[in-house]
Amino acid sequence: MEFTEVVTGRRSIRQYTEQSVTEQEIEEILTLCRYAPTWKNSQTVRYHVILNAELKNKIAEECTMQFSKNKQNIQNAAGLVILTTKDNISGYEKDGTATTSKGSHWQSFDAGIACQTFCLTAYDKGFGTLIMGIYDESKVKEMLSLTENESVSALIAIGHAEQNPQAPERKPLQDVMKLY
Repeated sequence: MEFTEVVTGRRSIRQYTEQSVTEQEIEEILTLCRYAPTWKNSQTVRYHVILNAELKNKIAEECTMQFSKNKQNIQNAAGLVILTTKDNISGYEKDGTATTSKGSHWQSFDAGIACQTFCLTAYDKGFGTLIMGIYDESKVKEMLSLTENESVSALIAIGHAEQNPQAPERKPLQDVMKLY
């Protein structure tokens, strides 16, 4: 697939087929995702992959803050990826002092780059994804036994798309670009 097609064709998928996603397929995606840029090459992003239906459904039931759409999206997908970042590294020097005025915000920036890289790579390999932000972080961390210095950045459903919806309308270029 051409890069332009990957960028313009990827959608948020909420309907999946019953076809599974294999560990090998996830490994192929994540092998490429490791090249996503990070603050000073800190590589603080982690991908917690859940292919076990029982655990995936438990997360859907207990960690989505009664938001039924996310519960459904997780249950309908073949897999779930919990994207996390190591705290207090992105945006900081080794001695712990902030390098920029953005402080810990850079951690979210790195997570966003990693998340988009994951979704585009998955789409290129024939999968649909959905990035979800409504979740109970403390419950997710407890369920996966995450360390105290690791933050949950996003939940990403993955599976084979039942259909690829039309692209929502985009703002005109002149509304999003300023040329100086």
